[in-house]
This record gives sequence, C-alpha cells and structure tokens, in this order.
Amino acid sequence: MGNVDLNARIPNNVGLKEDRRLQRALEAWQPGFIDWWMEMGPEGFQADQIYLRTAVDVGRDGWAHFEHVKMPDYRWGIFMSPMEDGRVIPCGDFFGQPAWQQVPGEYRNMLRRIIVTQADTEPASVEQQRLLGQTAPSLYDLRNLFQVNVEEGRHLWAMVYLLHTLFGRDGREEAEDLLRRRSGNEDSPRILGTFNEPVEDWLSFFMFTTFTDRDGKFQLLSLAESALDQLSRTTRFMLTEEAHHMFVGETGVGRVIERAGEVMNELGTEDPDKIRAHGAIDLPTIQKWLNRWFSSSVNLFGGEQSSNAANYFAAGLKGRYKEEKYEDHVALEGAYEMQVPGSGSGGSGKGLITEQVPMRNAMNEVLRDGYVQDCEFVVGRWNRTLEKLERPERMYLPNRRFNREIGIYTGHHFDPEGNPISHEEWEAKKGQWLPSAEDLEFVKSLMKPCLGHGQIASWIAPPKKGINGNPFAWEYVRFDKASVGVGLGAEPSLTG
Repeated sequence: MGNVDLNARIPNNVGLKEDRRLQRALEAWQPGFIDWWMEMGPEGFQADQIYLRTAVDVGRDGWAHFEHVKMPDYRWGIFMSPMEDGRVIPCGDFFGQPAWQQVPGEYRNMLRRIIVTQADTEPASVEQQRLLGQTAPSLYDLRNLFQVNVEEGRHLWAMVYLLHTLFGRDGREEAEDLLRRRSGNEDSPRILGTFNEPVEDWLSFFMFTTFTDRDGKFQLLSLAESALDQLSRTTRFMLTEEAHHMFVGETGVGRVIERAGEVMNELGTEDPDKIRAHGAIDLPTIQKWLNRWFSSSVNLFGGEQSSNAANYFAAGLKGRYKEEKYEDHVALEGAYEMQVPGSGSGGSGKGLITEQVPMRNAMNEVLRDGYVQDCEFVVGRWNRTLEKLERPERMYLPNRRFNREIGIYTGHHFDPEGNPISHEEWEAKKGQWLPSAEDLEFVKSLMKPCLGHGQIASWIAPPKKGINGNPFAWEYVRFDKASVGVGLGAEPSLTG
C-alpha cells in the first residue's frame, strides 16, 4: 500500500491488485466512465493531443508529469496521500480517538450522503463546460480548460473508489447513478443547484473556477479533517489538484480585468459602451458576473443553521477549516452570533436581528466565513491589477446575503451591501447587479475561437507566463489532422 502502480489498468497507490474483487468491480465501472466522457466530456477535441499534467506519484517532488496525450487516454487513477502514523480524530464526540479505518454502522448512511454529494459535483462541472473549448480565447486557455476537466474526472474516480470500498452493493449503485445524472437535465439533474447552471461563456468559466471550485476547496478541507482515514487521505490529495483549478479562474478573471483597464487607458474613457465597442468587457459587466457566481457558490455551503452540519461535526465526519487553530475541538459550548431576518425584513419592519446560534448548528456558517475571507483576498489581488494600471475603479465582493436561494435569507431581498430591500426595489435594480439578457448576449458575441499559436482574443490579456516553463506562444494543443480542431482560422484581435 502506498507505491504508485502506473502500469495498472487503473493507476493507483491503494494496492488495488491486492483486492481482486474490488479491482474487478472498478474495471467493470470503467467502460461506463469512458462512455460518459466521450458523450459528455469536451466536445470536438477528443482526438487531439493536449499538453496535460498527470499524477505519477503523491510526493511533493514527483506527483505531476507533463506530456501531450489524447484526453480519452488520460491516466485517470486512484491516489491517496500517505497514511499518517498514529493519526487521531481531530474533532467531534470522538476527538482524540484513533482515526477510523472502517465506517461504523451507525454512520454509514450519513457518510455515504457526504461522499455522493461531493462526487456528483465532479462530473457535473465537466458537463457544464463541455462546449467551452469551441470558443477558447487562446491555446493556453484551451489547454487549461482541459486540464481542469480531466482532473475533475480523476476526482470522480477518487470518490467512486470510496463508494465501492466502503459501501458494497449500495456504493456500486451510487457509482452508476453518478454516470446517469446530467447537469441541467429536468428529469435527472445534478444534486446541487449551482452544478445545473449553464457555463456558456469563458467569463463564467473563470468565475466558476474562482468561486465554485473555491467552495470545493473548503468542502475538501472540511473532509480532510474526517474521522474516516480513507476519506481524509483522499481529499488531501485532491486539494493538490484543486489549487490549479482556482489558479485558472483567478488569473483568468484578472486577465479580463487587465484588458478592460488597458482599453480604458488607451481610449481615455470609462464609458462601458465604448469599451464594449473596442472588443473588451467593461468592468460593470465583469462585476455582474462576479456577483452571480459568488452568490451562487455561497449557496453551496448550505443553511446557516443546520442540524445535518451539527451531526456531521459530532460524528467527526467533517471538521472546520483549519481545525487545528481552534482550542475547543468538541464545540459543545459556545455560540455563533448571526444576523437573521426579522419579522419585517425584506424592506420594512425590523430588518435584521442578532441571534445566538449553538456552535455546532452554525458549522456551515463557520466554514462559509473562511470561504468569504479567502474570496476577499482574491478580489484584492484583482484590484491590485487595476492599481498597477493606475485605474481608480475597484471590484468588490457582494455581501453573503445577496441573491441567496438556500438558507435563512431565501425569500428575502438584499442589495449587494447586505441591506434588506423590498421586492419592488429588487425587481427594479437587479439588472444593475446581475447579468441581463443584453449583457449575456454581448459577452456571448465575444466568444469566438482564437486558436493560432501566440494569438489571443481581444477581451483578455495574455498570461504572464506559460505552462511548465513553456512560453505563452507554444503548442499546448496538437490538433488531429483529420478534425483540424475548431476555429483555427478565426481572426485574432491581439497577438501574444
């Protein structure tokens, strides 16, 4: 256990060949996964050679290897971080006891629900992004999209391994359902609402990988504290790959903002119409995309007051972000101060009132606190881009109460500063805060492929550096001569 078997049909470091029954079960699931990938993975690029990173080891110095490979031949596998000798449960009612190597019977259903929900997000995002390659703004960005996609596929494998290993027939049935559901499908949608929303333009993709994948980071961090050692070790390795997804999003949005600032300086104007006419995306429009995807991602943490969250923490199945920083790892005492809607909130009456919530019942909000703070750091880095361009404009993070569809703020309306407003005021002003049909049409009009070497679309700045020491103008994708690729003849507006 622990050595990486790269030559196996399913590359792994979990000793799969030592459990023939489990190996056969996963090999039986594998063809269905490939069928799903060919049907719902990136459309139009399956025969092309993509410069991808793949895991060859779980150690700091050898876990990633780069090579050109067709995506269906990607080395999907099952990898866990090394076992920690003497690891104990870091939180909850079993705090300090040896970490579990098997699931206690009374927590099987609870744990299966956690794993299935996490697993469902992985193929969902691939489905949401399957057409984006056809409008990529550069070869560099096209490669980054596919790197995110194949790693989401590997994360699905990680969760399916746990389902097969821990839950027998029930786990195998859940693994089949993961390939059956489809993002946005009315009859069989994905479990979480955000993963049923369309990602039809690259600004949405960059916001998704900034904010939604960052939610994934915090969910994985909470699972990395799990009493179940296999789940903890699995999610710790997944976090290594998740970092790249957030890098793609954060730098992507930063480059869109940079280009907007450059155009404003070039034209000497802040007029959004003139910025748009020049082929860039104006800052107010970027802010609307930020508002939409941040508020959607905030929903993913669940309700502010949650008995499920309390039960997960009590059982030690999920911990807090950086659990080690807390003095009290049992959390039976203490309260979380929370702003909740009063009887007249939503534009009249008492508005928000303060409530003391038992700490265990507020665990979703505790995790959301860390997430919001992390997002604020990201927006700060975007604003430094504007500072370097000597622009006075600033991006901002809307309040967590804004545009909520899950939790205590559902059914109430708040402006981006978090102030309660009436339904009438919301209807009158939401077009100033969230993308309108006109905004969506404009951004979509810019989404044209720009896939020549060194070329880049007009609405985004080139990156500061390429991948793995290569320049921006490099052969990140080798198109199959039979298919030629998509849009290679597209007219570029900029060259890098």
